[in-house]
This record gives sequence, C-alpha cells and structure tokens, in this order.
Amino acid sequence: MKTTLVFGTSLKPSRYSNLAVNRLLDHNIKTEAFGLREGKIRETQIKTNLSDFQNIHTITLYIGAARQPEYIDKILQIAPKRVIFNPGTENPEFYALLQNEGIEAVVACTLVLLATGQY
Repeated sequence: MKTTLVFGTSLKPSRYSNLAVNRLLDHNIKTEAFGLREGKIRETQIKTNLSDFQNIHTITLYIGAARQPEYIDKILQIAPKRVIFNPGTENPEFYALLQNEGIEAVVACTLVLLATGQY
C-alpha cells in the first residue's frame, strides 16, 4: 500500500494539515505525520524525527517556502515518488531539485485532489 507523509502536521483541528490527515484516513490511505509537536490524530502518531519514515510514496507539504530549506536534504533522503505543494508552499527552486532526483513535484491541494478522486 502506498503511504503518504503529511509534512508539517498540526494538532489543531482547524489547520489544513490536520484536515489532510483525517481525509487521507477517511480514504483508507496509509498515513504518516511529521510535525513540530508529538501527538496523535486518530490512529496516526505525529512524529518529530524524520529518520522514523521509510517507504513513503507521497509527501504532502504544509510548510512554507521560507522553512523548507532546512528539510530539503531530509526529504530527498526519504526519496518519495512525489511531493505535493499545497497552497502557500509553492517553491520553484525546490521543484527543480526534486525533478533532478526523479521525484514528481505537484502543485495542488491535497484536500481537493481527495475530494475529486484525483489523489
């Protein structure tokens, strides 16, 4: 089963990253979560250590371009098949780095992709 990592997960139910975890779970998609604070959303544990993640197919980003540079190398090490840049996370320089590594960069909204059956 393909696994999605929600990158920048918040424990606050009103945050889009939190909604994404819930919607992914609603669609029976194996879901992992990375955030600044440990916690749990339903059965998904939010982890704070990126070395805990393996065999990730998709990373869906919920951190802005200004904070992304500190995570780029770690995201490349995870080696997902695709990275989704949700609204507010757009970063053309990062797209190029991903594409050079054979990783698909998708500029889209995870919630919309799920709602329209395009995920």
